[in-house]
Amino acid sequence: MDTKSPQQRHKNMAAIRSADTKPEMTVRRWLHSHGFRYRLNHRGLPGHPDIVLRKYRTCIFVNGCFWHGHEGCRYFRLPKTNVDFWRTKIERNRERDHRDYQALARLGWHTIVIWECSLKPASVRQRTLESLEQTLYHIFLADRQLPNRPSRTLQYPLHGEEDGTDEKLVAEP
Repeated sequence: MDTKSPQQRHKNMAAIRSADTKPEMTVRRWLHSHGFRYRLNHRGLPGHPDIVLRKYRTCIFVNGCFWHGHEGCRYFRLPKTNVDFWRTKIERNRERDHRDYQALARLGWHTIVIWECSLKPASVRQRTLESLEQTLYHIFLADRQLPNRPSRTLQYPLHGEEDGTDEKLVAEP
């Protein structure tokens, strides 16, 4: 049962922003302070990515755990009222996100998704943002590798992963 009246709930939901959210601003401030330059909400790309780093051919989406249905996250749970509406809405958001990521990949763009929960608390936020920096550097180097050199595997830490491993292998083209 909802503790707020329909008018109060409407006012609360209408006040939720889709751009310049606190998690997005955290990532943007960190990127800028570390020398990364970017564009915001590029209309020419599928999904209008939150942050576009053209030099790295990378799009960053900063997703809210509730709105994008982050499975297994403590910030995502379906509301107890109007469950069918919310289930359908969140599933549509997931499908749209997946379609957009595939379209970006077909266009040759790298996609990075940063979840709201990976920016809370400060210790996790720092590891996430450092991992983002390392990932961007690896993307930059991999994209500029000479075509006649043999391919190799990059190893870089991905902090904040839930599975307990601290390394991820990524094959270079």
